[in-house]
Amino acid sequence: MSEDAGAFGGKSARAPRGIRPLREGVGVTSVELFFDLVFVLAFIQVVALMDDDFTSHGVLNGMLALALLWSTWSIYAWLGNSLQARVGLIRIALLFVTVVTLVMAVAVRQAFTDLPGATISGPVVFVACFVVVRLVHLALRWYAIPDTGPRIVLLIAAPLFVASVLLFSAAVVPQRLFHDPWLVKASQSGLWMLAVLVDYGRALLLRSWGLHIISARHWAERHGLIVLVALGESLIAVGLTSSGVPMTGSLIAAIAFAIVTAAALGWTYFDVVAIAAERTLSQNPVQRRVAYARDAYSYLHLPMIAGIMLLALGLHKVVTIIKDNELHHSTAQLESMGRYALYGGAALFLLSHAGFQLRITRLLGRVIWPRLITIALLVALIPAASQLSAVVALGLLAAVCAGLVITEVLVGGGRRKELREAALAGGLRPEDP
Repeated sequence: MSEDAGAFGGKSARAPRGIRPLREGVGVTSVELFFDLVFVLAFIQVVALMDDDFTSHGVLNGMLALALLWSTWSIYAWLGNSLQARVGLIRIALLFVTVVTLVMAVAVRQAFTDLPGATISGPVVFVACFVVVRLVHLALRWYAIPDTGPRIVLLIAAPLFVASVLLFSAAVVPQRLFHDPWLVKASQSGLWMLAVLVDYGRALLLRSWGLHIISARHWAERHGLIVLVALGESLIAVGLTSSGVPMTGSLIAAIAFAIVTAAALGWTYFDVVAIAAERTLSQNPVQRRVAYARDAYSYLHLPMIAGIMLLALGLHKVVTIIKDNELHHSTAQLESMGRYALYGGAALFLLSHAGFQLRITRLLGRVIWPRLITIALLVALIPAASQLSAVVALGLLAAVCAGLVITEVLVGGGRRKELREAALAGGLRPEDP
């Protein structure tokens, strides 16, 4: 089978009308970028959802909402790596899905509880949009991908039905069944957890989803861009919160520390490993790429994004404390949840990225050990940061992340440069030590 044939079963297979298969080497299209921009708002809303209920329960709800948003984004990333999104039916369908996903993103903050004055149930709107987006995806799969036979349709539709019923139940049943607010919240979160388990369990059972990775460049670019979107959202969270804060030295320092932290995390992702990961995909045949793509990208990028969302929540809390300190002379220290979000978010990102490295590339001894040591240091600093002001705690985080970057450059030395240049030139192979 040729790589261009991909999901269409061979050279002689003809694509359905209005469909054009993807080719090897094709990058991300403007239509897909437009779709991804919706997730800037979605990620902002996830942070807002956790901020509205700044407890362990609220953070759990935020992570559950993020899990459904990620699986929604991910299925279209898979589809976009089999079909060209810039032409025909896929382009029209993706633009329609963008509209529905935007409504879904707006509803994220009300996915569990309506805001005052709502005339339409926010939880019901979120679930309805989730179902519509999934049904459109299923219809496109059935029409455009020849490998999508009745068995795969059933394997996708049955768990979708179960997850949808659970989410609709979470939206309408607990409020009518219980009078105790705690029981309402607990039952809602429990139903959501079951829905997420069903949704991701389907992906585990289906394994390859009946799709292929036709273009390694497209796949790696798409995931790199969503990481950039998440990192950008963390800075937007700082900017939006800072807009109403009096300009002070503490605020300027916090903004600078936030940028350093986000830039350092981005550096760890894009400097060497992202390039080597793309080479691993491109130097394997189409049939062998699926396992790498599923495990290293679809699964392990979710906790990376979750880590960035927690970091954004912590950054938001730092700026809020600066504002309260200037206006009301309140304490300038982060509470325990803020510290866990700030340091734990960065640690979760690095831990997930270490897992990404282990799964897809052999560049381990040169870059993974400094990151593992940094993760342990960040976890150890969580209780110690309780003695520091919020700005100093953020500055310490920025220093640790910047120190990681400097350490990797020094430790890697000339060998790191050789590996990076080899990856850029296409000479790095997955079996290289």
